[in-house]
Amino acid sequence: MATMDQPGLRSGATPLAVRMRPQRLEDIAGQKHLLTPGSPLVSLASDRSGEQGSVSIILWGPPGTGKTTLAKAIAHGSGRKFVELSAVTAGVRDVRQVMEEALSSRDLYGLTTVLFLDEIHRFSKAQQDALLPGVENGWVILIAATTENPSFSVISPLLSRSLLLTLEQLSEDDLGDVIDRAVTAPQGLNDAIVLDPEARAAIIRLSSGDARRALTALEASALVASASKEGDAKPVVTVEIVSSAVDRALLRYDRNGDEHYDVISAFIKSVRGSDVDAALHYLARMIEAGEDPRFIARRVIISAAEDIGMADPQALVIAMAAADAVQLIGMPEGRIPLAEAVVYLATAPKSNAAYMALDAAIADVRAGKIGRVPKPLRDAHYPGAKRLGHGKGYKYAHDSEFGVAEQQYLPDELKGTEYYTPTNNGNERDVAARLEKLRAIIRGS
Repeated sequence: MATMDQPGLRSGATPLAVRMRPQRLEDIAGQKHLLTPGSPLVSLASDRSGEQGSVSIILWGPPGTGKTTLAKAIAHGSGRKFVELSAVTAGVRDVRQVMEEALSSRDLYGLTTVLFLDEIHRFSKAQQDALLPGVENGWVILIAATTENPSFSVISPLLSRSLLLTLEQLSEDDLGDVIDRAVTAPQGLNDAIVLDPEARAAIIRLSSGDARRALTALEASALVASASKEGDAKPVVTVEIVSSAVDRALLRYDRNGDEHYDVISAFIKSVRGSDVDAALHYLARMIEAGEDPRFIARRVIISAAEDIGMADPQALVIAMAAADAVQLIGMPEGRIPLAEAVVYLATAPKSNAAYMALDAAIADVRAGKIGRVPKPLRDAHYPGAKRLGHGKGYKYAHDSEFGVAEQQYLPDELKGTEYYTPTNNGNERDVAARLEKLRAIIRGS
């Protein structure tokens, strides 16, 4: 009978994520691209003789992808001394003390120290400088972890002396393996609960590629199920229990199914319709369901160009900036620039005139309405071009009074065609007035 007193379900026990931390590289979920035979991590972990040298490593990746686990597995596998510091609490004095002790361990006992420094991006330049002597002289093997792009957060001398390895978010299959192992393992839940398949899928979805988050949600759900069970049967973790345990609504959202397309469609239409509240609602649903933030950012960029366009050209700039920010800082902080971009787009004036103009031009091209390029516009730089009349009669716009010259630019077959029809919204109102003058000058009317 499963009870709260069982080791796997005891509320005061060591956290499940800690108990399930793999001790060997081969037990680590995901990151197969870094753990192939002969790879730097595998070689470093199996090198007890020191033949692989003292190469230091910077692990860059989202939370819960195994950075700390990799560092401990390397130290454990190679029989090296392991020291862990957090950039949140450690200072220059702590770093120097580790360096001194590492030097003593090497000289007195022939023991190499692996220094794992979590969140190195939080270290100042002075603090990172304190690491250099130990790394450069091989007193320590530094394994530093960061969730931010090291090119912007780690000093160049340290980067040049380290091997940069990028970790990827765990796939749904990887997270499923982590959860299944935790349910059955003696050091885990030890088969004390039954995990409903829909609840398992929900935990995977809510974890967003983060193994630690998945195990935390599983443990919390198991405790709630155990506390509320009746009779002698094993507690059953259901979707409702998971929802209650993690204190957030579980969304019916399949990233490969209809709900995925319905929500992104509603999101885009809400931005287009200038309903900022609805747009933020659908953005929140996608974020909470674990949607890839890069996918959301791409849709925001498309919306800026398609639905706002020349009514507010700054919208595309802001959308691109949000996409860059998401790529640089990752989630969950990436939700903030995404929200800023969505609010800007939803409240901006709308125009699809540029988009519709291009589609109209493409339709003519596909229908065969092409024609020859007028001779004044043709390339006149190659030998014999002038003999053919190429470039003859071309009017250099900058020589004209208003920077615009009377000249035919379209082929004869399309002369007088107008594709772009500005709206009266936002910036396009001014564009419309200027465009009318420009066309008049170009046509000589």
